[in-house]
Amino acid sequence: MVNRNLIRGLDLTEEDWQHELGEALEGTPLEEIDEWGARDVEVNKIVEGRVLRVENEVVLVDVGYKSEGIVFRNEWKDDEPLPKPGDTIKVLVEEVEDAQGLLDDGRGMITLSKRKAERIEAWMQVMEKVHEGDVVTGIATRKIKGGLLVDIGVNVFLPASQVDIRRPADIGDYIGRTIQCLVLKIDETRRNIVVSRRALIEEERSEKKSQLLSDLAVGQRRRGVVKNIAEFGAFVDLGGIDGLLHITDMSWGRINHPSEMVSIDQELEVQILHIDYEKEKIALGLKQKSASPWDDVEKKYPVGTVVRGTVVNVMTYGAFVKIEEGIEGLVHISEMSWTRRISHPNELVQIDDDIDVVVLAINKEKQEISLGMKQTQENPWDVVAERYPPGTTVKGVVRNLTNYGAFIEIEEGIDGLLHVSDISWTRKITHPNEVVEKGQEVECRVLSVDQQRRRIALGLKQLDEDPWLNAIPDKYQPGAVVKGPVTKITNFGVFVGLEDGLEGLLHISELADHKVENPEDIVKLGDEIEVKILRVDPDERKIGLSRKRVEWAEEARDEEEPEKGSRAEQGELRGGVGDSTGPLIKPREPAAAESQPDEPFAVGNQPATPEAVPEATEAVSEATEAVPEAALETGEGVVPGAEESALPDADSEAVPGAPEKPSHE
Repeated sequence: MVNRNLIRGLDLTEEDWQHELGEALEGTPLEEIDEWGARDVEVNKIVEGRVLRVENEVVLVDVGYKSEGIVFRNEWKDDEPLPKPGDTIKVLVEEVEDAQGLLDDGRGMITLSKRKAERIEAWMQVMEKVHEGDVVTGIATRKIKGGLLVDIGVNVFLPASQVDIRRPADIGDYIGRTIQCLVLKIDETRRNIVVSRRALIEEERSEKKSQLLSDLAVGQRRRGVVKNIAEFGAFVDLGGIDGLLHITDMSWGRINHPSEMVSIDQELEVQILHIDYEKEKIALGLKQKSASPWDDVEKKYPVGTVVRGTVVNVMTYGAFVKIEEGIEGLVHISEMSWTRRISHPNELVQIDDDIDVVVLAINKEKQEISLGMKQTQENPWDVVAERYPPGTTVKGVVRNLTNYGAFIEIEEGIDGLLHVSDISWTRKITHPNEVVEKGQEVECRVLSVDQQRRRIALGLKQLDEDPWLNAIPDKYQPGAVVKGPVTKITNFGVFVGLEDGLEGLLHISELADHKVENPEDIVKLGDEIEVKILRVDPDERKIGLSRKRVEWAEEARDEEEPEKGSRAEQGELRGGVGDSTGPLIKPREPAAAESQPDEPFAVGNQPATPEAVPEATEAVSEATEAVPEAALETGEGVVPGAEESALPDADSEAVPGAPEKPSHE
């Protein structure tokens, strides 16, 4: 065997070496020389070799090459005996030396691998027997990323998604088990095989499924094994096809999760409820094996029956009460208390509370029962009319305020409405907060009770006598002059405050003698003015006022001052502010009174006659009534600037021939 490292250590050059070698072999045939040399060894080729010796870390093997090869000792397993010198083994040539020696081996030896040789031989044997689509059997050896390694002579890859129809929680449970798989793909270049246990199971199940579907029928009972559990139910293997056992079909009673009824790998008997042959879906039932408690629910719990149950669930809209296993009813929040205002049912009940309820209604088809809690107690509205008859004075607390009134709680859960129109006799209330406030205790009078609609009408002003019956008419007589502030100005007149809450209307036509376009030209808000009362209407609760008539009266008094002496001599006029002994109207004096002392007084252009007196009296009354009612309310129907004689003063003599109103000019 040529040791090239030794040759390189000599001083001979390559040319000298060739010359010496040629002389040494002179006369020897070339074929014989070739036989002397080592055979060529190809990389990645399996060859047989003879074990020369076993060292601490390597095993020296002669493969017929010009230098020995080495196999590392760790390629023999711990339980595998080491070879002995002279043994023949198969190895894979991994690397060989070149003219300069082995690149990564300073000892100039080729690198061999026993383990790889065995794998390649095993692979070649498998390739001769196994093809895509074949069924192979092997042992799951270990768990790797994404799946398992299965030894079928060579290690093949079994993805985790292909271990079973439904991916198990831990695929490591299959390690050490002998399993059958279907070969999905063979990659000869990479020496990689992918197998699937799931595909094999599905293929087998498909055959069984077709047969099973033809045998199944609705109403049958079959035994199966629970394969998977979800929030909505459990999947049960019937022996080739899975059926869904929904949570609602597990028990007639309430369950929160399917795991309360079944467990994985549990064998149970179920009933076939529905079969979808096209989609190959089967609905299963467990509770249907026993009679439904709803079958005779109407006989057991007729409407109006008081039963005792347990609260099993509380929602925002009510509480569910179990009255027996499989039968639950709903107590709506509106059926919990007659009077108490409840924002959430847990204010009255909690889960696991035992309570008495009344059956209100039963819907057997939908399996629903309406229950009531308040019906177990007396309804206070049944006796509210007896306890609070109209006219009763009650005390209560203002619970709530609205634009139209105040709700007053006269006892727990029983409110009465104090409308804004029933707060004051005279004051105009736009919002109840002008008089009362939330939480305030007030005293009211019951006006009416509507027991059917559960309403009580209350009044605050009714505690006092209506002032429009006597007090106001007595205090504010027509013709009286009063003073008050301007409280409101409108386009048709002015409102004047007479006392707290009491106002009178000063129509625009009664502001001044001249035509008034805008009341604010005459008076301002808050001005104190004197007005004369024209009319008091207790039925309509209105008072008509006049400002210009106050001025008339003042001017009339100023003109009458010089005539007091002569009037005293002639006597007072009947119908004025004096006594009733004088005539009804003042006779018109002739131009020369001295020349006609005995001429009777005239009415208009005609001499006065006894018949004229009652006619004049009627004229005064009719003229007074001629003031339109609407003029005292809104000003409608009165033409601004109309003749003032159409609105006579109650104290003036408004008859034909009477003195004209004092001039303001």
